[in-house]
Amino acid sequence: MARNRVDIAALFAEHHLGLVRLALLMVGDQATAEDVVQEAFTRTHAGRRRLRDPGRALTYIRSAVLNGSRSVLRRRAVAFRWAAPYEPPVWSAEHAALLGEERREVLMALRTLPRRQREALTLRYYLDLSDLEIAETMGIAAGTARSTLARGLAALARMLKEES
Repeated sequence: MARNRVDIAALFAEHHLGLVRLALLMVGDQATAEDVVQEAFTRTHAGRRRLRDPGRALTYIRSAVLNGSRSVLRRRAVAFRWAAPYEPPVWSAEHAALLGEERREVLMALRTLPRRQREALTLRYYLDLSDLEIAETMGIAAGTARSTLARGLAALARMLKEES
């Protein structure tokens, strides 16, 4: 009996860039983001025969990227407990000029949100996932995903109004 096979190469080709961008928003630097995504794909490839539902492989990989990002941030917190707070990387002058002040303010405000709210908002507005897809990726109920999104948006709005 032939089991459905997961085409990891096709998933990689189609979703790698978006997942690296997701990880970049979470961890703050390109190299670490690429490592997190590579590790998620590597582990999925190694365990592809154990996937109960091959159709959910992308959801599994997204969850692995979020979990990998969380692990990176936990390790950083331990390593830099007494150091200055983490600052996002400084991009080139050309790139920084193109970003615009408003976008930087939003990204900085997003980084101050609690982890779950930050992740939910990133999944919704960066990867354009539905409430159900966000819930599956984060391992929470759909109602919890909706309320987390609402609380995150409200907190973001309050922070951005205070800054302006």
